Amino acid sequence: MTPSAPDEVLALSGDLSFESLPGVLVQSAEYASRADLPERLTIDFSGVGAVDSAAVALLLEWRRAAAARGKTLEFVNLPANLLALANLYGVAELIQPHAA
Repeated sequence: MTPSAPDEVLALSGDLSFESLPGVLVQSAEYASRADLPERLTIDFSGVGAVDSAAVALLLEWRRAAAARGKTLEFVNLPANLLALANLYGVAELIQPHAA
């Protein structure tokens, strides 16, 4: 993805689970290593299928990495089951999407 503005939207698709997490981590590390990383990134989960607790850990890692770089990260269209897991683990306030 090539940025066209200071803000970017990254649309995810597929499952976010223990099985898919290694590939997602590689892709997100490649993205984060860009010299032209946007100040604000919105990650759209509307194309995400199945999720498990690995997805919660992934979102927390992305939040930590964005904060370490001084970047703003927003999650939108989070699946209900992902939010339910985040609530169960007591971390929903850390990944809750912003109102549009």
